[in-house]
Amino acid sequence: FSIHDCAEKFLLLPLNQQALKQECGDTWINQLLDGSSRLLDVCGIIRDALLQTKECTHELRSIMRRRRGVDTGFISEVSKYLTCRKDVKKAINKASKLRESKSTDKTHETPAIVKMLKELDAVTSAVFESLFSFIASSNLKSKSSTWSLVSKLVQPRKVACEGEEVTKSNELEKVDAALHLLMSHKTKASDNTMQVDYVQKNLKEFEINIQDIEERLECLFRRLIKARVSLLNIFNN
Repeated sequence: FSIHDCAEKFLLLPLNQQALKQECGDTWINQLLDGSSRLLDVCGIIRDALLQTKECTHELRSIMRRRRGVDTGFISEVSKYLTCRKDVKKAINKASKLRESKSTDKTHETPAIVKMLKELDAVTSAVFESLFSFIASSNLKSKSSTWSLVSKLVQPRKVACEGEEVTKSNELEKVDAALHLLMSHKTKASDNTMQVDYVQKNLKEFEINIQDIEERLECLFRRLIKARVSLLNIFNN
């Protein structure tokens, strides 16, 4: 998040602070503060969604390791997992609507310094939008583009190579489909075993990705807080 590091340093420079106070009227001040507040709210929802997804994924993996067959107990746990996934998708939909910015003041020209800060907000929103798709397994026109943005949150050693991007970006979607198939009892016992092994493999990989994303998202959350504090200090002094 070097772009956010630059913004943080930018807001600490006295000349830039003075320019913000001189060029920003109440309308721009409110828009910048509303934007920072909205990004923090969205980031908080994503953090909660990631935590919930990680917990239900870990629980399902534990059950699958202990139960090799597709019995009543296993089906019950799969049902809990799928219910959890529905709850997470609802939260993501809420965050997606919250992320949408309000209309800007088109009657006045946007000051350059405000335009720069709003462009930073737009970049952050784009990353959040990719995370929405990643967590909720949404169908996007460009899966590789989605994973490309999400991978910026993941440590370099974990980032998929170009040929793997499409597969990883919708791995949860495939897991959900496999679990629904198991729940439908339309597969043979031998096929069930293959489906269970497939789900375990993908859930393990996804759990590792979630851990990496959580760490990076936490860093971004702290930077968003610092940026908001800086704006409040500038406009209130």
